[in-house]
Amino acid sequence: MQFRKMLVSLFVIVLAVLVLTGCSSASDAETESDLVESSSADDSSTDVAEALFPVTVTDDAGREVTVESEPMRIVSLAPANTEIVAALGLIDRLVGVTTYDDYPPEVADIEKIGDFITPNLEAIAAAEPDLVLATTGVQADVVTQLEDLGAVVIAIDPQTLADVAGAVAVVGQATGAVSEAVEVIADMNAAIEEVRTAVSAEEPVSCFLEIAQDPLFTVGDGTLLADLLTIAGGDNVVAEPGYVGYSLEQLITDDPVVYMATLGSMSDPADLAVRPGFDGLSAVAADRVYVLDDNLVSRPGPRIVEGLRLIAEALHPNAF
Repeated sequence: MQFRKMLVSLFVIVLAVLVLTGCSSASDAETESDLVESSSADDSSTDVAEALFPVTVTDDAGREVTVESEPMRIVSLAPANTEIVAALGLIDRLVGVTTYDDYPPEVADIEKIGDFITPNLEAIAAAEPDLVLATTGVQADVVTQLEDLGAVVIAIDPQTLADVAGAVAVVGQATGAVSEAVEVIADMNAAIEEVRTAVSAEEPVSCFLEIAQDPLFTVGDGTLLADLLTIAGGDNVVAEPGYVGYSLEQLITDDPVVYMATLGSMSDPADLAVRPGFDGLSAVAADRVYVLDDNLVSRPGPRIVEGLRLIAEALHPNAF
């Protein structure tokens, strides 16, 4: 059993690196084959998923969490986690999601256990989950409270595109959907490689990404959105790390070639030109203002690769 745990832990590390390095899907298929063969070599009658339990994973809060047996009742406290579970073909195991969850459409029929910021502990307990997928930050206290109630909780909070692959791998490991995780990451990998190839010969384009407008907020180093900008062939004008408040004066000085905003902050690209002072931006004059679907660019699940492509197309329209 310890040998199997070591194999699965190695599998998680390899999958995260695959996205970062752009390895081919053929390599992913070989990884899947090797994992399955190694896990069952000493007992051909044992199901691979069953052989992976109990399993211990390290989550994004740095906690080691042990899942004793294959979870059949899962509660998700974040839309991205729900999308990961669905992508692994396990949506039928979801017994609770937040009111923010809207994809895939089938989640509309799943019991709601409160919103993303303040999930209802009583509703979660009533769902009798054997695995809860949470996040960090605003849910840190919730994670502690659920653990005190005896729940098995894994915190998922990717900060880079490679981390998203790692999150898929961890959820796959924790649920027994190991081969499904390999397939999902291989598909993501192929989409990422397509974008990398398309923009490889292009010069980086200076850009700015608005996530709130009053006051103006953007993204800097160490955020998932900034990572997407770089991979998509952008040169983020923001030098500060994290989520950054930005002044109009600094923005005018930086004068990005491309101006992007999430849909939650701006609904129509034409809106930017009517804001006082923004009409002098080169991006406005050149009609290079784009609105991005938050669910694709900000939600760290498998569809993040669709958001990556949207950003790349905005930065390098002639490359696609």
